[in-house]
This record gives sequence, C-alpha cells and structure tokens, in this order.
Amino acid sequence: GLTIGTHLIPHPRKAETGGEDAFFVNGDDGGVFAVADGVSGWAEKDVNPALFSRELMAHTSTFLKDEEVNHDPQLLLMKAHAATTSVGSATVIIAMLEKTGILKIASVGDCGLKVIRKGQVMFSTCPQEHYFDCPYQLSSEAIGQTYLDALVCTVNLMEGDMIVSGSDGFFDNIFDQEIVSVISESPGVDEAAKALAELARKHSVDVTFDSPYSMEARSRGFDVPSWKKFIGGKLIGGKMNDITVIVAQVKALEHHHHHH
Repeated sequence: GLTIGTHLIPHPRKAETGGEDAFFVNGDDGGVFAVADGVSGWAEKDVNPALFSRELMAHTSTFLKDEEVNHDPQLLLMKAHAATTSVGSATVIIAMLEKTGILKIASVGDCGLKVIRKGQVMFSTCPQEHYFDCPYQLSSEAIGQTYLDALVCTVNLMEGDMIVSGSDGFFDNIFDQEIVSVISESPGVDEAAKALAELARKHSVDVTFDSPYSMEARSRGFDVPSWKKFIGGKLIGGKMNDITVIVAQVKALEHHHHHH
C-alpha cells in the first residue's frame, strides 16, 4: 500500500482563507490520493474559486467505494464532477494504487505526478493546456472539459518507489533534481512533503530564481521588452500560487505468484 504525507501552503495573499487548492488522501486498500486546484479567474466574477475544488475533493472521497467506480480513477472523476454543484472550475488529478503495484492515474489539467525510483525520476505526467497558463479544467459550465478529456495512464510500481504529486504551484517552482535530493534527505513522507512545499514556496517568492515556470514562459516567447534585454534583463522569478504537495511511499505489495 501507500504511506502518504501531505503539505499545503496557500498563496501569500490567500493565507487567511486557506487558498484554492484542495486534496484528499486515503491509505486504505492500496491507497488513493487526489489534488484539485481551483481556477482563480472565477474571483473576478465574485465566485470563491476554493468552493469548487473543495467540493470536488469531498465527492471524490464519497464515491471512492462506489460499485460503478470500481477502482477506476476516470470514473471517480466522472461521479465527483457530476455531483459538484458549486460554480467554478478546477484542474484535478486522482491516483490509485492497486495492491499488486499498478498505479492508475486520471488527470485533467496541470496538477502533476512523478515517480522516483533509486534517485531517478522514472515517470512524469504531462500537463494538458489550451494555451500557456490556461489548463484543461473540470467546470460547472458546459464549456469546460469532462472526465472523457482526462489523461489516463497506469504505471507499474515497486516497493520503495516514491510518488510526488501536487498542484502546478508546486511543479512551477521546483526542479526535478531538487525534488530528488529533498526526497533522499527526508526521513519520512511527512517531512518530505513539508520540505518540498517549503522549498517551492521559497522559490515562488524569489524574483531572482529562474523557475521552471519562467523558463517555460520564455520558451513560449513570453519575455521582457527588448529594451530590457539590451541591459541584460529577462523574464525570471518564481510564480506565487497555492502549493500542494503529496508524497507517497510504496510499501508491501502483493505478488501474483503468492496466489497459486
């Protein structure tokens, strides 16, 4: 199964409200976790973006044992989304570990997941987006994506593998090498989740840190005006956001040959 640690640090300006990310973890059976990131553009329409992501996660928890869901994270997305009545939208990832070591993932948008084995990132999800900074999202409106648009994949895991998942606020502000080294230095999943969130948070407010977000923006042609380039300037810095980190370690798995 999974031993799971979590840590959430809200955006500096949203600290008093707890931010717009939400998550759900359950270590029963193989283990399951999910992250939702409320799309903050809704605040302009006087909608609290946190409500949709929190309700979506609450329903994810409720429908986990539903017979029709039957351990399928994409169907769990379908049920949870259909039950969510709040106005808003969110990116979301759900990951489920079967006792045999098969990790099933369903993701809409740019929440991410990486698997670390023996000090190497051996698997990463890819973000889905319409254009830079506009991810796929489940929505209360008909215009959004649905569970059918989810990126669905399975990964075969081994005992000792570490899974690192979170919102884009985490992955925009930390590099793979940093994730690997923090994991290797942490005594357990709780400590790892906290240390990773704090490092990403430190980077997010650092205007001199050349973050994955800034590098991606430059590669897409977003940059400072040419007169600033002339004096050596470039688009740089972390990206302030809610930061959610989930770290899960794969513990005892069942091996099929035990069941002859």
